[in-house]
This record gives sequence, C-alpha cells and structure tokens, in this order.
Amino acid sequence: MEGQSRVLVIGGTGYIGKFIVKASAASGHPTFALVRDTSPSDPAKSQLLHSFTSSGVTLLRGSLDDHQSLVQAIKQVDVVISAVGSAQISQQVKIIAAIKEAGDVKRFLPSEFGTDVDRQHAVEPARSIFALKAQIRRAIEAEGIPHTYVCCGFFAAYFLPSMAQPGLTSPPRDKIVILGDGNPKAVFNKEDDIATYTIKAVDDPRTLNKVLYVRPPANACSFNELTSLWEKKTGKTLERTYVPEDQILKNIEESPFPKNAMVAIAHSAFVKGDQANFEIEESFGVEASEMYPDVKYTTVEQYLDQFV
Repeated sequence: MEGQSRVLVIGGTGYIGKFIVKASAASGHPTFALVRDTSPSDPAKSQLLHSFTSSGVTLLRGSLDDHQSLVQAIKQVDVVISAVGSAQISQQVKIIAAIKEAGDVKRFLPSEFGTDVDRQHAVEPARSIFALKAQIRRAIEAEGIPHTYVCCGFFAAYFLPSMAQPGLTSPPRDKIVILGDGNPKAVFNKEDDIATYTIKAVDDPRTLNKVLYVRPPANACSFNELTSLWEKKTGKTLERTYVPEDQILKNIEESPFPKNAMVAIAHSAFVKGDQANFEIEESFGVEASEMYPDVKYTTVEQYLDQFV
C-alpha cells in the first residue's frame, strides 16, 4: 500500500464502475466506493457491495446531492474517479465543487469511457450527449484540477456479442447489416481491461492532464474487418447489406429517444470513424497499450472465440 494513491470511485456499482473498483482493489490501492445505501434491498447490488468489502474496499455513504458527504469522502483520498451514468454527466459539476472544497486531490478522472468528445463529428442527439462531457472537461480545466480523461471506444460486451445487430444476442450466422461502407475503424475493449488501464494511469505522471486512449492495435477494426474475422472463425460467408449514410441520418431523425441516440453514436463511430481517425499526439494524449505493455489485454479476435 505504501506510495499507492487512495482511490475513490463514484458510481462504483454502475456498468463500468464495478470493474474499476475491482481493478483498484486488486492493484493494491486503498479503495473507497461512494454508495447511496450500504445495505440495499436489491439482492444483486447487495452481493456486489459484499464482493467489494470482501476485497478490502471501504464503502462510504453519500451522493451527488449531498455536498457534505461528497466533501467528506473526497478528503479521505488522493484520486477521484467518476463512473456515473449518462443521466448524471452534467451533475459532475457537484464533484468538481466538492474537489475544490476538499483540496489536495492529486487527480480527477471524470466519467468518459467512450469517444473523445473533443474530436468527434456526431449528429444530434449524440452531439448534445458528447457536449455535456466536453462541458465537464472545460469546468475541470477552468478550476485547474489535475485530471486524466479515459477514452476507450466501445465496451466489448455492448457491441461484440451482437456485432451491433439490433435484437441479436450472439453474432449473426447468415447475414449482417453494416453502417456506411464499413471501412472506418472503431475500437472495442473488454471492460476489465479498460478498468486495469484506468487504474494504471492514476499515479502515472505521463497521463497527467492528458487523454488516455485505450486503442490497442488489435482492437481497432472496421465493420468489414470485424465481419471477415467472424466469417473466418465460423467458416461461413455472411450476406452483407450496406446502409448508406443518408439512410442512417434519416433513421436517426425518425427514431424516438433513446434509439436515435444509439444510432447517432454508431454513426459517429462506424461512419465518421470518430474513435480512431486521428493520430494520438503527445501534446494531448497517450495510448494505453503502448504505455503499459505488461497488461495482457483481450483482443477482439480472442473475444469472439466464446461465440464460435
């Protein structure tokens, strides 16, 4: 524990948050999780919190709506990681205010874990969702809070089991619908790898005030490459249907929320290539697999093996 930063995770029972809490504890950081209720009636959440405490995590009661609880929790740690869900992105201004009051926080990692919101060409409603994250970045920077932004592309478990085919729970065996021409690369990372890289970055001076991109070469692949990879594994040729961009934009316009948001995010990644269409320059970012070659990450190809 000597020299390891004390880490507080806010939103630790959420989708990516639970992986981050576990990675922090596993790597020896004194780890704290801010939770609204330390003994919830929901059995699944109760079991999750029990797994936290049995791995040495300290549960702190509090919420974004209770300023004093936030300040008290933050005063006990060196690093604050937010993993709040999309509905609470804008409320992270409350975390920023609490960090300023608590003082002495060495690093804040806001809830990002997707596309780099400063380097994207999304249409509405994804554009507004990304804009909220960008506003939080600007607020952090305006307050002079030391930070790292983690951009990891897609969560593998969200997209790879269905290969982005609505309604499927396993990859298609006969035909596949591909957005655009299928050539721009998107990024797919396994959730526990994202968490491992995130925790590696918290004490690393090289990631201070930078974007940490989780973009291992083997996990940046186009829709066409993904399809070919799956065909090779199954020995079957899929019938490919390509949806032109104007049709995708029409679908976004005509769909209700949240379907329109999901399609707009897919358009940003698969048609505009927003997750991987730029070089990572030292002036603003670093790439995780280059920084931490000791991490044995799961490749897209290995991930797909479970479905063969």
